[in-house]
Amino acid sequence: MGLRISALPLLYSKYNSIYYVLVIQATNKQILIFVVAYNAEKTIADVLNRIPRELRGSNVEVLVIDDFSQDKTFSTGLAFEGEMSDVKVTMLRTPENQGYGGNQKLGYCYAIEHGFDIVALLHGDGQYAPEKLPVLLEPLINNQADAVFGSRMLNKSDARKGGMPIYKWIGNQVLTGFENRMLGTRLSEFHSGYRLYSVNALRQIPFERNSNSFHFDTEIIVQFVMKNLRIMELPIPTYYGDEICHVNGLQYAWNIFKTMVRIKLHMKNLLYTRKFDVGLVEETYDLKLGYPSSHTMAIAAVKPGANVLDIGCGRGYVAEEMSLRAGHITGIDQFAPEHSPRDNVTYLKWNLDAERLPVDASEFGQIFLLDIVEHLKNPEVFMENLRVATAGRRSEIVLTTPNIGFFLTRIMLLFGQFNYGRQGILDRTHTRLFSINALRELLDQAGYKILEIKGIPAPFPKAIGYNPVSRGLLALNQMLIFFRRGLFAYQIFIRVEAQPTVSNLLQQTKAGSEELKKFRTQGNGGSF
Repeated sequence: MGLRISALPLLYSKYNSIYYVLVIQATNKQILIFVVAYNAEKTIADVLNRIPRELRGSNVEVLVIDDFSQDKTFSTGLAFEGEMSDVKVTMLRTPENQGYGGNQKLGYCYAIEHGFDIVALLHGDGQYAPEKLPVLLEPLINNQADAVFGSRMLNKSDARKGGMPIYKWIGNQVLTGFENRMLGTRLSEFHSGYRLYSVNALRQIPFERNSNSFHFDTEIIVQFVMKNLRIMELPIPTYYGDEICHVNGLQYAWNIFKTMVRIKLHMKNLLYTRKFDVGLVEETYDLKLGYPSSHTMAIAAVKPGANVLDIGCGRGYVAEEMSLRAGHITGIDQFAPEHSPRDNVTYLKWNLDAERLPVDASEFGQIFLLDIVEHLKNPEVFMENLRVATAGRRSEIVLTTPNIGFFLTRIMLLFGQFNYGRQGILDRTHTRLFSINALRELLDQAGYKILEIKGIPAPFPKAIGYNPVSRGLLALNQMLIFFRRGLFAYQIFIRVEAQPTVSNLLQQTKAGSEELKKFRTQGNGGSF
């Protein structure tokens, strides 16, 4: 995923408070220390009093949000609004309980709306040492990270020495190992609540869509990873006192498991989850060569020496391969490259939804539309206009498009799922979806003669690599396509011939008739 993670075993004792006073006061960054609190009447005063003196300044604010506690957390914290004269303290109370994740959403929204640069999360129960804030803040102040996590597991033995129960110690490592494996990361701990974020980074992710429960912390990590934001870990001490734990361990683990399975399916484009859709939409696609795919079938369909038009050529990856067989390739697309390394390839910038092609389609014997028709606003009109543009030459058109009738899509519908995603059949950039019969009907009505229809298997090698498992799945998929193409084809490959329009036929009829008349006039009679 390209995640940049670093673990810096800095010792707080190595730096004195004077150093951090200079670092923090020298920066122009606005810092919010955000304390989440629930039934923290006995501990909230101690947490606030332990905020280091280095962080008492005009560029720092302390925000405490009491999540509808059933004790005197709010009134206890409220006393600090006027008592701490060297730092601004704001005390808020939710109108109803929002949950641990819901409370964080409020604090991060506050940080964004009030123009802060950094937000540091503390817990009102005192589980995380406020004294470590200066150390954790430094990488964010110096723009070395987008998030800094205080980790109790960089030195795993210290967590046990700090009083972490053995079952939590084991559970933490098991869940973290599972999460790392699913995400492809190498974090030492996913479950520390001691976190500091760049507010600019928070603006880039939809954290408000996350759970209001405790696995909010995992979901926001997933979003940072998917957005390729920088996470840094620093060691913190472990402290377990007599605070009341509000986490149901089994429910928490189950929620983590479901989240990670869902993100894995999302990453494989098998199940779309909007909260994890944080990257750019992929407008063009990599080559799928070396196994049965839309690209290999299209390349094989190129007639030797043909003059080919590649509509929607993207970055030109397939066009470059087709040029090894064709006489000349002309590729048109809004993402088309400026030039080609091959002499027989020409590229033109063009918007697919423009009314007219930038070339004379009648000059081309073959026209390719690979995964294009599903992106068009009005594919029926486009195909009719393309037929007219060929001027009765009977050009061969080669199309590929996803098959909405694919069995996995049908299963999803059976369970009420029909979510557009980042890639695949339900790519969110698709405007139209086709089954084999629907595409055949469209082409027939637009005036094309069907020459060949094939089913294309799912691109298993792209999803899981080219290995014995993917090869076996490809073979199985191809066998199933043979028996039930409409159900098991992942994509549709179709070759058609553009038929002359009535106007074309009328012109041909007139021209042919004139030739016949001349033939008879010259004395070459006959019955015709």
